[in-house]
Amino acid sequence: MSIDRSLKSKNILVRHRNVLTRAERLAVLEDEDRWDESQSVFGLPKVVHRKSTAGQKAKKEEKAAEEAAAAEKAEPAAAEGGEAGGAT
Repeated sequence: MSIDRSLKSKNILVRHRNVLTRAERLAVLEDEDRWDESQSVFGLPKVVHRKSTAGQKAKKEEKAAEEAAAAEKAEPAAAEGGEAGGAT
């Protein structure tokens, strides 16, 4: 029986997963020179898998700065309109 298209996850490969498959763990261990073909695939050492968020903090700061600048531009215009309305 197949799964309905509406229930399938669209970004299944994009999201962060905490648990790696055995093949993924072996690839990481080979890159770190902690495993070779002569060793057993059972009882593998733990592998730290962290999602990198290097560029996201800078983007958030830039967005906050842009919003603050937009708010400052809107504030003087609102103050000028308020003074003219209060004088009449």
